[in-house]
Amino acid sequence: QVQLVESGGGLVQPGGSLRLSCAASGSIFSNYAMGWYRQAPGKERKLVTAITSGGNTNYANSVKGRFTISRDNAKNTVYLQMNSLKPEDTAVYYCYIFSGGVQYWGKGTQVTVSS
Repeated sequence: QVQLVESGGGLVQPGGSLRLSCAASGSIFSNYAMGWYRQAPGKERKLVTAITSGGNTNYANSVKGRFTISRDNAKNTVYLQMNSLKPEDTAVYYCYIFSGGVQYWGKGTQVTVSS
């Protein structure tokens, strides 16, 4: 089993920044991918960004140039730096890890962008 603990969500004004963290623990294979999805009220959960164990990344078009994903393999932790936040970025952000052929999810952290 793998456990994920997210932190860093909150309320921020448009144009502001937030940094999310997600720490994984448990039975983690050495080669795994981590990333973030988000789900806005009344909408489906969508991929925001992901990073492989080798550091390859991909981003949703809506966040390219504003969000940056990074990871610390020694700590099994992934980070999401979110800059130039917009009201449409408001959502619950879910961390995930794909390890050993299984995808695990965090409980989610709320990000609200509002003046």
